[in-house]
Amino acid sequence: VSVQVRCQGCEERRLNVRVNIELLSISNPVHKKDLAVRLTDDTDPFFLYNLVISEEDFQSLKSQQGLLVDFSAFPQKFIDLLQQCIQEQNKDIPRFLLQLVSSASVLDHTPVSLNVVETNPFKHLTHLSLKFLPGNDAEIKKFLASCLKCLKEDKMMLEEKLRKTEEDLTRQLSYTQQSLSEKSRELDKLKNEWTSHTAALTNKHTQELTNEKEKALQAQAQYQQQHEQQKKELENLHQKSTQQLQNRLSELEVINKDLTERRYKGDSTVRELKAKLSGMEDECQRAKQEVLSLRRENTTLDAECHEKEKLINQLQTRVAVLEQEIKDKDQLVIRTKEVLEATQEQKAILEESTEKKQSHIEKLETTIKSLSAELLKANEIIKKLQGDLKTLMSKLKLKNTVTIQQEKLLAEKEERLQKEQRELQEMGQSLRVKEQEVSKLQEQLETTIQKLEESKQLLKTNENVITWLNKQLNEVQMAKKLEPSAGTHAGVRAALSPHGMPDRPSFPSSGISHPLSPLYAFQNFPEPAHNKNVSSQCPVQFNTQLSKMTRCSDVPALTAAAHPANKENGDNLGLDSKYFKRKDDSIPLQGLSQNTVNSEYLKPYLTGKAQPPPKAAVTPVSAYFPG
Repeated sequence: VSVQVRCQGCEERRLNVRVNIELLSISNPVHKKDLAVRLTDDTDPFFLYNLVISEEDFQSLKSQQGLLVDFSAFPQKFIDLLQQCIQEQNKDIPRFLLQLVSSASVLDHTPVSLNVVETNPFKHLTHLSLKFLPGNDAEIKKFLASCLKCLKEDKMMLEEKLRKTEEDLTRQLSYTQQSLSEKSRELDKLKNEWTSHTAALTNKHTQELTNEKEKALQAQAQYQQQHEQQKKELENLHQKSTQQLQNRLSELEVINKDLTERRYKGDSTVRELKAKLSGMEDECQRAKQEVLSLRRENTTLDAECHEKEKLINQLQTRVAVLEQEIKDKDQLVIRTKEVLEATQEQKAILEESTEKKQSHIEKLETTIKSLSAELLKANEIIKKLQGDLKTLMSKLKLKNTVTIQQEKLLAEKEERLQKEQRELQEMGQSLRVKEQEVSKLQEQLETTIQKLEESKQLLKTNENVITWLNKQLNEVQMAKKLEPSAGTHAGVRAALSPHGMPDRPSFPSSGISHPLSPLYAFQNFPEPAHNKNVSSQCPVQFNTQLSKMTRCSDVPALTAAAHPANKENGDNLGLDSKYFKRKDDSIPLQGLSQNTVNSEYLKPYLTGKAQPPPKAAVTPVSAYFPG
């Protein structure tokens, strides 16, 4: 995970940190679970911070930071937050950040807090804050031992893989060589067979071609004569039938014209009668409206009569007049009824006439249909004649197809010859491809052998670095023992870091402010221009400052860091002197100035003249690392 490091009085910087989360179950005395979180750096093996959270600690953390998750679900939620940080770390403005905050100016064995921060336009929200403690000497040693064990296991795995690949490649090479030799023999045989076979086939095909061409020419002449005779006969028949059909067609066209004229006349008479009918219907509706209006007036008069019964004596004369008017109106109503009856009679007459005309139209349509049926029959006769023509033409086509098939057979034989020639060419191409594959396999073998040698060299350099570090520890320990008791503390401060271990080299001139690991320092780097003439200087400088908290009790701790292989190697406490001899092609560390090195201090180790310390001064590693 990419982490933003914040120290007091220093600028912010980015650091790639590996986060390990484990759930530890402890059974005695009480069965309980603890969550262990460890922060490490792949480039710096001494960077180690630990955090162990029990269920009781989690309850206090939950109340302090207002968490809504139980202890069982907390590890998964923490992993989810880390994954969100990983997803956002490559963005310019990440939403989720991991911050490693320290109260000291440098991350040097002081407690730190890991904060998961969410950024938004308003403020920075800290979702979780965990306090980590730096690892002590024993924890760092355990961690380094586990790293060494993993490295050795990886080395063994790589060696096994390389051995297997070598065996597989040698087998494949031998098999491909055998198959190549067999296929080359088969190719030679096939070439000889194909040459003889092609010669025989060409002779046969040339003879067959000449015979077939002669036969085809004779048959073609016969077919052409027959075709011309049949063509003349068919043309005569066709001319006769067409003349008969044309005469028949002209007669039918004349009959059709007469019928169409009659039909148009009947349509015009029907339209006139329909117009008269509509006029009569309009008049009938008007008479009905008048009758309705008269009935309404009649009702009003009846009402007036009922109202004015009291005044009968006074209005007798007026009543007589009204009675006369009523009689007149009754007569009008009778007349209107008569008119209605007359109109209905006329309507019935008109309907009868329309029915007669419709029956006449239907008769005309039946005659037209019969004429059309006769026309269809004539068309069918024409179609039959055309079908006979087609059959004759198909017979001609069959004769033509026979000749075409014979020509196709000849073409197919020629194509077979061409295919055989192509197969010969393809066999030659496949041979070339297989030769190229063999050359590629040989190149792969060479590259794998080179990689094997490089991995072996890397392993040797790593072992040299480890033995050199162990030897240096023993030298420092011996120097402390030999010095008088009055100057013990000063010697320890000059040689050791606050935790009883030699400090990692720092490189102020190259711009690297953080300490480098010993494994990193002794890898092969390209030689800079200003260090080409340096012969015996080793560009490593150890930090000789001690913190104020160093006590006299740090001195015996030095014996615990002595050479771990003392028990196995006996008196010889380092590598053989041949590993420390200077070579002409040796490459110093990159980016370091020449003034940062005290060459006299490391000269005996590089030349192999350093004296081993007495046997009694070294305590075996098994006392501090049981098992």
